[in-house]
Amino acid sequence: MSSVATEIKENKMGTMPVNKLLFGMSVPMIISMLVQALYNIVDSAFVAQISENALSSVSLAFPMQNFMIAVAAGTGVGTNALLSKSLGAKKFDIANKTASVSIFLAVMNWLLFVFICLFFTTPFLKGQTDVIEIIKGGEVYLHIVLIGSLGIFIEVAMERLLQSTGRTMDAMISQSIGALVNIVLDPIFIFGLFGIPKMGVAGAAIATVIGQFISCTVGVTLNLKRNHEIRIKIKEMLPNKAILKSIYVVALPSILMISIGSVMIFCMNRILDGFTSTAIAVFGVYFKLQSFIFMPVFGLNNGMVPIIAYNYGAKNKLRIHQTIKLSVIAAIVIMIAGFATFQILPERLLAMFKASENMIAIGVPALKIISFSFLLAGYNIVASSVFQALGNGIYSLIISVVRQLVVLLPAAYILARLGELNMVWLAFPIAEVVAFALCSFFLVRIMKRLDF
Repeated sequence: MSSVATEIKENKMGTMPVNKLLFGMSVPMIISMLVQALYNIVDSAFVAQISENALSSVSLAFPMQNFMIAVAAGTGVGTNALLSKSLGAKKFDIANKTASVSIFLAVMNWLLFVFICLFFTTPFLKGQTDVIEIIKGGEVYLHIVLIGSLGIFIEVAMERLLQSTGRTMDAMISQSIGALVNIVLDPIFIFGLFGIPKMGVAGAAIATVIGQFISCTVGVTLNLKRNHEIRIKIKEMLPNKAILKSIYVVALPSILMISIGSVMIFCMNRILDGFTSTAIAVFGVYFKLQSFIFMPVFGLNNGMVPIIAYNYGAKNKLRIHQTIKLSVIAAIVIMIAGFATFQILPERLLAMFKASENMIAIGVPALKIISFSFLLAGYNIVASSVFQALGNGIYSLIISVVRQLVVLLPAAYILARLGELNMVWLAFPIAEVVAFALCSFFLVRIMKRLDF
């Protein structure tokens, strides 16, 4: 057996104590996600300095941007699950093929969003508001971000390959460098510093794309130079039917699950526009702020998924149980901290976005009410990721559909009919309660069905 095969055989995901392994793999990803969340907040905070309408433009563009991330991340989840499972089962040829195919899929996804940009951007924005200034700002932002999306697709693919083999520190480096560059370039391009022309919303989009391409470059370099457990080969990039099926049986539910979030945001923006465009800005700010709470849980999941997938391939049920238990505890602690922050400091959080008195009056109760959903969200997020890691992404999709389309949106619409904006925010904790019940049912069911 070759030295590479020997190294893979002794992969830490099958041998290291679970508590040390989980937090060793998750902490770098949590740091990376926090840096990404900081970028999200800083980016919108800078845009808010232009005007409230500029902030609303970026908020209306967010569902499309989120859909793009859904395709990138969902494909990455499918790739991650297959690659980690293949390594755990010692199927090294499949692992290498999967790694190579991920590049091809990234390019195809990019071409898809160039097409979407050319034909669907304007109708998408007009479907949410009729304020011309907001629509024009959203068009500028989306055209740049979507046409330049090759960077984010390859970046995510590279990070997932690093995560699949347990190299979460390298994945952190890749993502964090791009986010930090983004943060530095934002004010320079938005406000026109150091001789650069003032570009406003377009500057924020350009900074985003540049940061993504830098992360992409770092990710490719780290995989080629340091990720010795897999081999990326140009001649292996074209997928076969078996690889595609294995990837997308997990990826499609994940893509749909995240995309449902875009549908929810789109529809919520329409509901909120019936009150005031300021409510849309508040909702956009909420999503930026909550990312600082949710991103660490997603980082925890990124460390958890390859461990579960690897040990699923290795048929080690005990390590799967231990990983799930520790992940749930950690996620709940993170979300309780987020709940406390939103309850105690809502005015200060909104002040970061140059909030007017009207925006603060709407935003403070919004943050306080929505944050009650955090108390159950940590458990729900971990459970959904467990289903994906075990190859049952359809469970995650069902939960997401029920939570956001069957419960949240109808509840928000009905509550909006009462004529009180604050009532609309109650739809979020209501939906999370239903999701909690479904997650518990499916988790018990899937663990009983593990046949080893």
